[in-house]
Amino acid sequence: MARDYYEILGVSRDADKEEIKQAYRRLARKYHPDVNKEPGAEERFKEINRAYEVLSEPETRERYNRFGEAGVSGGAGVGFQDMGDMGGFADIFESIFSGFAGSGVGGQTQRRRSGPVRGDDLRLDLKLDFREAVFGGEKEIRISHLETCEVCSGSGAKPGTRPRTCATCSGSGQVRRVTRTPFGSFTQVSTCPTCNGTGMVVEDKCDSCDGKGTNQVTKKLKITIPAGVDNGTRLRISQEGDAGQRGGPAGDLYVYLFVNEDEEFQRDGINVLSEIKVSYLQAVLGCRLEVNTVDGPVELIIPAGTQPNTVMKLENRGVPRLGNPVSRGDHLLTVLIDIPTKVTPEERELLEKLAKIKGDRTGKGGLEGFLGNLFK
Repeated sequence: MARDYYEILGVSRDADKEEIKQAYRRLARKYHPDVNKEPGAEERFKEINRAYEVLSEPETRERYNRFGEAGVSGGAGVGFQDMGDMGGFADIFESIFSGFAGSGVGGQTQRRRSGPVRGDDLRLDLKLDFREAVFGGEKEIRISHLETCEVCSGSGAKPGTRPRTCATCSGSGQVRRVTRTPFGSFTQVSTCPTCNGTGMVVEDKCDSCDGKGTNQVTKKLKITIPAGVDNGTRLRISQEGDAGQRGGPAGDLYVYLFVNEDEEFQRDGINVLSEIKVSYLQAVLGCRLEVNTVDGPVELIIPAGTQPNTVMKLENRGVPRLGNPVSRGDHLLTVLIDIPTKVTPEERELLEKLAKIKGDRTGKGGLEGFLGNLFK
């Protein structure tokens, strides 16, 4: 069942024409597909348009109030209003989205279509090593994008010639077909097939770009990777997307970063995690060991009596905070204790003496029992 049109626009059933218009403007700005990329936004936008089409016209609104959806669908044939009515849907749509290329109608469309159009944004996925993500630095990348043709300066026409206004659409970039029904006129607007919506036709094409006004170019760029980036971090490289049309600015290049796993280190936010293995004697007696960090080798003190899975902290040896590289996380080391499965006769003799001193029972399998008790 179709939703109530008053509910879609968020107005009461006795709302006047101006209230309905204002509600439509507000919602259309919010859900237009060029603005809102969330799932379901396009369907919501269509609902809003449909609701406004019905409620903005007194005659169709009256039928809807009396008969509901059945009064304005099927044979009722309600569609877009006649675009010549500049107080209607076309006028509102035009005023809201005048900044979007190709979204308007009528005379204003002609002016916009012959004006500059911003180029498309591009995406590049870039893989980094663990330490590159931690400390950042310069990285060279290779991209392929559209650049404005240097021969024709983007016009698409041979030097010395100019594009002419499309005769099919008179430069508007759109063609209109009006269907008249007993309930009013239905106007269908579509892209002009002759000029593909540009409003201009190139008769003598530029040899360099074949009339397109742009060429596909591969180039190298050096970009700066900030310290502390992580999986999914996005960098914007201004105006390195595709070239714009008719003198419009180029789009942007978005670089998405992905970090390769490291054999030794893991990451938890701005902390670095790793493991260190010590012998049971080092754990009992304590020791000094050299451990690896992202900054290089560092001496670590293992206190006497360290238990299995103890976590040792090296402050300020973690990942720099993105946007504030002076602030760093910590390096957290988990201590693993290596208990031998085999010992030499001499080692066994010494261990049995120690077990006797402690009063622990030994024998077959006794060494494992002794060591298990040692770390309780």
